[in-house]
Order: sequence, then structure tokens, then C-alpha cells
Amino acid sequence: MVNLKIKYDFLGGEVLLFDKNINWTSFDLVQKVRNVLCRKMGIKKLKVGHAGTLDPLATGLMILCTGRATKRIEEFQNGTKEYIATLKIGATTPSFDMETDEDSVFDFSHVTEKKFEDACLTFIGETNQVPPVFSAVKVNGKRAFDYAREGKDLKLKPKKIIIETIETTAFEPPFVKIKIVCSKGTYIRALARDIGKELKCGAYLSELRRTKIGEFNVEDAVNIDTFMNNIDDFEIN
Repeated sequence: MVNLKIKYDFLGGEVLLFDKNINWTSFDLVQKVRNVLCRKMGIKKLKVGHAGTLDPLATGLMILCTGRATKRIEEFQNGTKEYIATLKIGATTPSFDMETDEDSVFDFSHVTEKKFEDACLTFIGETNQVPPVFSAVKVNGKRAFDYAREGKDLKLKPKKIIIETIETTAFEPPFVKIKIVCSKGTYIRALARDIGKELKCGAYLSELRRTKIGEFNVEDAVNIDTFMNNIDDFEIN
């Protein structure tokens, strides 16, 4: 949480909570915060890192660490995550979200709320998930999404993840809203893909918001505009 009334020691190390804007990459947020703080402090370099990537089309909680607090990044990355996701059933996209256009549509009239929830139950617990090809997973030193955008066929290895809960919070086909609690490394886009396969009608992620990482909550976070507008009021040691 960014408390505007306390003193900060960004070199010594601070943990900052941000509510990431849509269409920002995680690197965009890190770079903006680093640049603003360097200008404010009159220095050329400052370590700033994040504890878990969010896709550009996703919003919500990101933990940024500065200075010596960057040593805690792995600790925060290992925290359980909570997401609010909206799935569109009856259609698919190559990226499993809205980054790409729909490439197929299917009849979903057989999908009741009960059938949807039963499909979700099959993914509870430890499971192997194949990451999306449109992802930052590295293959031979190159990001998977680079291969995907070049139109190259790529087979990614499944990774072990743990999904603790999936709760349906709104069922209004073709859109369904769910709350997911899961381990690090879980791709909600891939979960949408897999739920669609289980339902035999396809599905993709139309909206995503991360609400919790470990003990941290997005309600305690600030957006980048608030941070920048108040930077001159910070007391920096």
C-alpha cells in the first residue's frame, strides 16, 4: 500500500501495491514507477521489480518492490492468487482471451449452470496445465508469444499448478463470471480454454482482474495516476 503521509526509503527497500490499468504491461508499470522515483530522488538508478506478471488486458493487484526489498520478490510470487474472471462460452480465440479475434463459434445451449460448475470441479486440486502459446514462457531463449505471432506451431510442456477453488458468481450465458483461488504459475486464459473443452463448446477469457496475492488485497492498492499525482508529497529518507 502506498501511504502518502509516511516517510519512504526506496533505496533501503519498499513494498508498493498497485492496481494495474488495462492495456499496460507489467514492465510498463515497473518502468514508469522507476522513472518517476529516480527523477524525484535525483538519482540515475533504482532497483524496481514486480512479484508476478499480469497480462496487458488484465487489471488488478501488482506488488512492486524497490531497492533491497527486491530480495523479497520470490517470497511474494509464491503467494496464493485470487482472480475474478469473466469467460465467454461458445467461442474460442487463438490467444484464449480478447487479444485475438474469435476463430470459432459453437452451440452452448446444453450448458446449464450445474454443468458449468461440474466442469469447473474437474480442475480443482493439483493438475497439469499447458500454458498458452500467447504467453511469456521461454522456449530456446525466445518468448512463446513471439513464435505465436510469427505463425509458428509450438508445443509447450504442461506445468503443475494447484487450483484451490472456482466459484461461479454470475451465470448469464454466453458470459460467466467466476472467482478463482490458485497457485503461482496458473494461467487463467488456459483455464478458460480447458473449461471450454470440458464443456465441449469452447470458451475464452473476456475479462480478468487479480484481487489478492497472499495477504495483500487490491483494495489496499493505488493506481499509477494517484501515485504520480502525489509523488511531490512523499517524504523520502
